[in-house]
Amino acid sequence: MVNISHRVGIKAPVSKVYEALSTVEGIASWWTKDTTGFSKPGEKVNVRFLEPDGKEKGSMDFEVIELVPKSKVQWRFTAGPAEWIGTDVIFDLSQDGDYTIVLFNHKNWRELVEFTYHCSMKWAIFMLSLKELLETGEGRPSPNDIKIDNWN
Repeated sequence: MVNISHRVGIKAPVSKVYEALSTVEGIASWWTKDTTGFSKPGEKVNVRFLEPDGKEKGSMDFEVIELVPKSKVQWRFTAGPAEWIGTDVIFDLSQDGDYTIVLFNHKNWRELVEFTYHCSMKWAIFMLSLKELLETGEGRPSPNDIKIDNWN
């Protein structure tokens, strides 16, 4: 199995970081504006990625597996790119002084493929969007995210 892992320090209280990761409104503020569903364990959330003209580029569904206030958020992808089906995204949170440390993992990819490299870079971009949201008040969710290649 292949995993994508990132660590980012965010100068914000862990409770605020948790809220941005564990609510539909929060996710829409740093990952993709078109986020719908119910963010409770056992419920589903849908995220859509759109071009500036509104044309859909991609869509994914995930089930909320675990929400531990100020500590952990876990999702499992149930629809979207074939490589993502059955994979888990886990955000482990801890407070270290003025910083909340986010340990991000996108786990259980079946194999390392070119799409994994793309997704690793995009997750890094979105982790920086999360950081910007919490430190400046404004993230860069899709479709306003940094474009890195011809796939987005």
